[in-house]
Amino acid sequence: MSTLPRARIPLAAALLALLQGCAIFENAEPTIITAGEAPTLIPEVPFVVSPQEVVDAMLALAKVGKDDVVYDLGCGDGRIVVAAAARYGARGVGIDIDPLPLIQARANARRAGVIERVTFKRGDLFEADLRPATVVTLYLFTEINRRLLPKLRSELAPGSRIVSHKFDMGEDWTPERTVRVGDSVIHLWTVPPR
Repeated sequence: MSTLPRARIPLAAALLALLQGCAIFENAEPTIITAGEAPTLIPEVPFVVSPQEVVDAMLALAKVGKDDVVYDLGCGDGRIVVAAAARYGARGVGIDIDPLPLIQARANARRAGVIERVTFKRGDLFEADLRPATVVTLYLFTEINRRLLPKLRSELAPGSRIVSHKFDMGEDWTPERTVRVGDSVIHLWTVPPR
């Protein structure tokens, strides 16, 4: 039996829930305050969730396996790299310029039991080192994919796969395969030999 009067039980429960909610900030991005100007990282693409059936189809189309390192550029809540680690045993790296979805991504990885297999980084995808990746997933606009193309071609090893939800590379690089999943389209490219 509780030692709190009945009127205080809802208040105590509300306070407990509030404090537990603060736990999502446990691994949040650090905030650094400087006297000078610091670069502002502003997303060029809004965070839009890929449905789970699309995530599953992207990973299947790329033939992700346990030896793969999946990079999701603009990872949002991390669902692609978490699924790659949980379902296929792959390792994953999610990169996003917005720190808020990364908090949810880390929580999702903990909940799925794959926090040791995935990493989430705040940063500009154009500055990320993509050389360790064997699979890169994208849900960016065609214009951004096209700007990213030289980096993908120069940093990814031949045989690496690139999978994009909805948006292609324009006329710069025709996908080798395109599949439809419900109302969504998924494109696949394989980095050719140099």
